[in-house]
Amino acid sequence: MLFQWGLRKQQEKQKKKGTTTQQERDQSGQAQDVPHEPIHSLLDVNIDIIRHTTGNSSDIVIRRFMIGQERSIRAALIFIDGLADEKNVYQFLLEPLMTATFPTTLSPKDTFCFMEKKLAAVGRIERISQWVDLFLALMSGETIILLDGVTFALSASTSGGEYRAIEEPQTQLAIRGPRDGFTESLRVNTTLIRRRIKNPNLWLETMRIGEVTKTDVAIMYVKGVANDEIVEEVKKRLRRIHIDSVLESGYIEQLIEDQTFTTFPTTYHTERPDVVAANLLEGRVAIFVEGTPFVLIAPALFIQFFQAVEDYYARFDIATALRFLRVLVFFLSLVAPAIYIAATTFHQEMIPTTLVIAIAAQRESVPFPGFVEALVMEVIFEILREAGVRLPRAVGQAVSIVGALVIGQAAVEAGFVSSAMVIVVSITAIASFATPSFAIAISARLIRFALMFLAAMFGFYGIIMGILVMTIHLCSLRSFGVPYMSPLAPFIPSNMGDTLFRVPTWAFKERPRLINQKNIIRQRKQQRPQSPASNRQEKNEGEQS
Repeated sequence: MLFQWGLRKQQEKQKKKGTTTQQERDQSGQAQDVPHEPIHSLLDVNIDIIRHTTGNSSDIVIRRFMIGQERSIRAALIFIDGLADEKNVYQFLLEPLMTATFPTTLSPKDTFCFMEKKLAAVGRIERISQWVDLFLALMSGETIILLDGVTFALSASTSGGEYRAIEEPQTQLAIRGPRDGFTESLRVNTTLIRRRIKNPNLWLETMRIGEVTKTDVAIMYVKGVANDEIVEEVKKRLRRIHIDSVLESGYIEQLIEDQTFTTFPTTYHTERPDVVAANLLEGRVAIFVEGTPFVLIAPALFIQFFQAVEDYYARFDIATALRFLRVLVFFLSLVAPAIYIAATTFHQEMIPTTLVIAIAAQRESVPFPGFVEALVMEVIFEILREAGVRLPRAVGQAVSIVGALVIGQAAVEAGFVSSAMVIVVSITAIASFATPSFAIAISARLIRFALMFLAAMFGFYGIIMGILVMTIHLCSLRSFGVPYMSPLAPFIPSNMGDTLFRVPTWAFKERPRLINQKNIIRQRKQQRPQSPASNRQEKNEGEQS
């Protein structure tokens, strides 16, 4: 009778506010809205509201039990199977509550306070009074404790469940360096950074984005090193997001970038903790998104996409040579087909005589002009590359290799394309794979077709015009207010030690400017290694002085 009275009161209250009853919603097939009301004092009414709001889902675990000196107070423990750590729920919540000895004179409200302060053996306990907060905590993997006769609930931090183990990153492999990578767990990802930067100035702020998904998004930065204006700009752009769902960091990236209509990425993403830690120490801001191993880093510079992680673990001369090679292959993947089209169509006099005769002999039986020939081969290769990515890993590489060999050989023998064109397309494809960042490599793949069209129309003049337009566009880009081409444009001499070439580690005296404006000094002076003889000489000079 008491339960029916409480449920009737709850339905009458909903009718007074103009909302439909539970039975009317069930008949109309509409989803159950979260009640924007305080939690009821009757335990049975609260449990009924939870069941109806969640559609009586089978993964909602409701464990009823009795507490108190005479086991006279009814209670319920509620969590979602799979989101909460079931072992912690039973070991640190249910067992202490069921076996504890309560004072005899405590009322239900006093029992609730006693339980909140002394019995719940978990890290974080929060008191909840609204249904909105209760369901948000429940869907986040926390455990809810309800008592009969109390208009509050306890939220205990028991989130856990199954996550992918920490493994080596798949997209940014390194010959030398750590082998751990981010996972889909936000807390695991932030812990990997905490292990590398053991500093209390490493600040972390969390917010929820997504009207439906309520995805946890965290920003991390080093206070005193990061530019406060950039940090506030990142927070401002994140707070401005109001969408239904955030399922991956790509959602956030597209909503906070400075320029939408550009093929170049203005936000860097990585799944390596050491890369994020290094960028944080340079004054950048990291954005973590629950459910994805890819972390966003802002602001991003153009030259940053050609820097591999092992550059900082190897000698500076080797790293410099590799960086020049990466820039070269990026430029090659950008203009190689366009140069072939322009040279064979408009500027044959620039090709050596022996080579131009060989190319002419190969193209004698080809019925298409150079532009059509290059366009067909590039499109076919893009199809093969996409098919190799989407196919299962066991057969994807085999299909790509066999498809390229068979189609290329058959096309040459059939007279559709020349052998020289197959070589040019193959070199272009290999060069695009040598770029460290996939985001900048796919930009080159798109711009390549525009340069091919300009080369077919105007020859080398079209290529130069396209490169000039691309350069002007790059110089006009900003990443959270920082010039995209810095420190090249604008030219900053103090930051040139980590661009196309890398100076030795002991020469990294300052952090990049325009990103950090406060704590510029990275290390003390006189960090250059010295021989034992030099050390003894300096010591003797110091003693004499």
